[in-house]
Amino acid sequence: MLYCIILQELQSNLQCLGLHFRAASRRDWCVMTSPHNKIRPLALAKWLYCVAAMVVLIVVVGGITRLTESGLSITQWQPVTGVLPPLDEATWLTEYDKYRATPEFIYEAGPAGMTLADFKFIFFWEWFHRLMGRLIGLAFALPLMWFWVRGAIPKGYTPRLIALLALGGLQGVFGWLMVRSGLSGQMTDVSHFWLSIHLLTALFTLGGLIWTALDLRNLAADPGSRPARLTGISALVAAVLFVQLLLGAWVAGLNAGHASYDWPLMNGRLVPEVDLRQGWLWALTHDPYLLHFLHRWWAWIAVAALIWLARKVRHIDRRASVAIHSAFGIQILLGIATVMTGVALWLAVAHQLFGALLVAATAWGMHVAGVPSTQHDARKAHS
Repeated sequence: MLYCIILQELQSNLQCLGLHFRAASRRDWCVMTSPHNKIRPLALAKWLYCVAAMVVLIVVVGGITRLTESGLSITQWQPVTGVLPPLDEATWLTEYDKYRATPEFIYEAGPAGMTLADFKFIFFWEWFHRLMGRLIGLAFALPLMWFWVRGAIPKGYTPRLIALLALGGLQGVFGWLMVRSGLSGQMTDVSHFWLSIHLLTALFTLGGLIWTALDLRNLAADPGSRPARLTGISALVAAVLFVQLLLGAWVAGLNAGHASYDWPLMNGRLVPEVDLRQGWLWALTHDPYLLHFLHRWWAWIAVAALIWLARKVRHIDRRASVAIHSAFGIQILLGIATVMTGVALWLAVAHQLFGALLVAATAWGMHVAGVPSTQHDARKAHS
């Protein structure tokens, strides 16, 4: 506090001499670092990074759940009582009977010879995926309440944090609607539309967590900093990446990764045969060969957009540029390897992992692009 008093006196004296001294950010720093101040932007940023890491992990577990055909093994949505798995043989048999009434078991798993032991395996992955969702909810809601009660949330950030909490709640709803879409009629898989909504909401939440954490970290370094804005370039890059992620989700939901196991051709053709009997709109949203083809080649448009963003931010924060280049480079290689190995489980899971990491890296780059240049100069001077 003595430093603050001296600084204010020095500013007053310099102004009397006709000199101008900008000390607003320093005064803010004094307020931020006062022992009586409860605002903790850096602690909030670290907390959000931890939640973001959990979101990446649940995206990976979700990929395993999908690839092992485990998503329809739990036929009810029980947010509280479903925390515990079956603990005795009778309960296991009850859950197995519920699954045996689903179209997936009737038309696929049953004829393939599924046993109770097989059911327990797929049940575990769906149960673990749901458990992680609950844990993420607690890991976000409880600290949020603590920070709120303590008055540690900076002004203007409470609505954003509540919005992120709401997105997490919606994820649970979307996840159940996705599962429910595969429990009736003759559907042996969940709707690829609901799967894409479920996945893209998770990735949007991940981007929001990263963006907000970066804003808070900047606020901790410079109390006079303002939140980053979404630039035109960033919006365009986000739109291009969104299309690629949507195509990827539809490819996953329709098992379209199995449409071709060669690359760059598809079954020996550059352009696959497309089923147009129900029109272009149906083909663009349902035909596995066309969607596989689009996902392959739209990827290069996404790469061009990401390179553009990375070059824009390279001179500001080289780490963000390197993260973007590394993420899309590895993602492209994993995508090709996944196809050429017949959708090997560990490669397909790694492909989904780096898809999430690419979203995080892109959010970082977009945030860097949206921070005013004066704040970048101030941060460099401060460091």
